[in-house]
Amino acid sequence: MNERYTRHIQLEEIGLSGQQKLNKAKVLVIGAGGLGCPILQYLTVSGIGTLGIVDFDTVSISNLHRQILFNQNDVGKNKAVVAKEKLLQLNPETHIDIFTFPLTEDNCLEIINEYDIVVDGTDNFVTRYLINDACVMLNKPVVFGALYKFEGQVSVFNYKNGPNYRCLFPIPPSAGEIPNCNEIGVLGILPGIIGSLQANEVIKIILDLGEILSGKILYINTLNYQQRLVKFKKNEENFNEIRKKGKPEIVSTNDCFFVNSISLQNITLDDEILWIDVRELYETPEIFNDKILKIPLQAFENKLEISDNSSKKIFFCQSGIRSQKAAQIAINKGFQDCYSLREGAEELREWFTRKK
Repeated sequence: MNERYTRHIQLEEIGLSGQQKLNKAKVLVIGAGGLGCPILQYLTVSGIGTLGIVDFDTVSISNLHRQILFNQNDVGKNKAVVAKEKLLQLNPETHIDIFTFPLTEDNCLEIINEYDIVVDGTDNFVTRYLINDACVMLNKPVVFGALYKFEGQVSVFNYKNGPNYRCLFPIPPSAGEIPNCNEIGVLGILPGIIGSLQANEVIKIILDLGEILSGKILYINTLNYQQRLVKFKKNEENFNEIRKKGKPEIVSTNDCFFVNSISLQNITLDDEILWIDVRELYETPEIFNDKILKIPLQAFENKLEISDNSSKKIFFCQSGIRSQKAAQIAINKGFQDCYSLREGAEELREWFTRKK
């Protein structure tokens, strides 16, 4: 066995046989952002044999304070592609598959089925429920992590037929009800703490070591180091409902997407569109297209003024959460042909660049 893993092998709880288990394991990490970066780094150097990375997003400058695999020269590049390049420098013995497109209800079963363990490094509820349901159908464990400002959560779902994500959170939150780090910010160190704990759970599962966070969720507050370990029970009805579907489905658009949401895949430059950026002014130092109107969300709630009510109006923000609320407000005020862009501002910028 390679000298690279000497310190692992010296641990009597791991030894040579345990390291061989790690080298044979196949782990899929969905999301190569704040959580995904430390997860991928520690799993790579620990000797996981095969890693899969799912991420269609590109590196932006605002990512660099927490997504520690990337640097200034990576801005604009696909995260999965860059992550693979950097990880192979850490450990060229790890085989790495990359998926540079979104995880959807049409491809999730095929992708997830090839791996032993799934790690959820995403930051939106639509994908979390999709991952959960696919893993229940395929009987795969999910190592979960989440961030909120200075606090983090870690749990393991569907481990040895244990509780799944819907047992803890059966009903998806309403659109905009719980903001992600793109909306309210996050302490740069926090993803490193939570992502490392997720990687630790992966290794424990592979080696069958210690107590797995199945049926338990760990809450950590980095401001005062308070920790809570909350237990929750399995709800058999959730499993039955998921398996009846036969195929994972995107959670109700009424819950997680504005009903008139639209994707860049369904738009052309020839379309007559009024683009409305609802981010705060400090988030948008430059206009990257002259067709864009800047109206921060707070202005919507106070006094909304749009002179052109004839064109299709597409609202966008950093990640697609605030734009849903803005579009709903516009419709309530009598504006017609309003849509919320499912993608965020960085994706829209790239879209404009490609279409030139």
